[in-house]
Amino acid sequence: MALVPGRDILADARRGGYAVGAFNFNNLEQLQAIVHGAEAEQTPVFLATSEGAVHYAGLDYIVALARTAAASCPVGLVLHLDHGRDLELIAGCIAAGYTSVMIDASNMPFEENKRVTRLVVEMASRHGVSVEAELGKLKGVEDIVSVSERDAVLVDPEQAQEFVKGTGIDSLAPAIGTAHGAFKFKGEPRLDFERLQRVRDLTGIPLVLHGASSVPEAVVAQAEKYGAKVAGARGVPIADIQHAIRLGVSKVNVDTDLRLALVGSLRQVLAEHPEEIDPRRILGPGRDAMTEIVRERIRSYRMMEPRMNTGEH
Repeated sequence: MALVPGRDILADARRGGYAVGAFNFNNLEQLQAIVHGAEAEQTPVFLATSEGAVHYAGLDYIVALARTAAASCPVGLVLHLDHGRDLELIAGCIAAGYTSVMIDASNMPFEENKRVTRLVVEMASRHGVSVEAELGKLKGVEDIVSVSERDAVLVDPEQAQEFVKGTGIDSLAPAIGTAHGAFKFKGEPRLDFERLQRVRDLTGIPLVLHGASSVPEAVVAQAEKYGAKVAGARGVPIADIQHAIRLGVSKVNVDTDLRLALVGSLRQVLAEHPEEIDPRRILGPGRDAMTEIVRERIRSYRMMEPRMNTGEH
């Protein structure tokens, strides 16, 4: 099977009332873990790469790896650029064979974000490539932050409606209080579900939840046992992610969970077997640990109560 456009998988997810996972990779083992998990759960996924991953692994290598995986994979795979800000790199990804790109101009003023996003949509549409964009600023929002400060960080639903109509994007990542990395919250998780529901009602397109790693305690404990310094790491509870899916999220982004699983496994192997120098025996267990995380996440995004009515028939 060839790599497929993101819009196709997201449309199926939206109609089916579930979400698909977007899992970041930088190397072969991470890619294999994602694909093995998708195959085992018989569910399509996004193979996501950051701009940093492209610089690290090389654009041609990434595309070749993804195409090789897709050729023998029985489920749909989307090759996706995550948080693209370099227009030249975005154009390069589109030309090289990516089937989905994200333009993240959320750091710009609203009108400039809209203008740049529209340029990317025009560029991508000529190649049948899907486009995701972001509104609001993705950062941790603590309980002590004032309402006005929250409003300055989180997505404005009315602006989201205007943005979608003015750009023609296929999916939108609205900032509702999540954050990247392993330290998402200092207090209790506080996602703005009412805001999310309002964005869903006003935009009518698939929504994306960024910064959605759940940072499992067991994975953190393993990493810490073997020397990692991640005390206090906290993620988004699975129950909150599932509630967001019921409110219209069709794609959930995960990176930190895979990193923690890989690093914890690598540290354990090296600590318990200091004589080991075979990369396969060092990286292999890490690949298996990441596969299990992918499978768990996929199941949690699909096995849940029916989605709330979105007004579709």
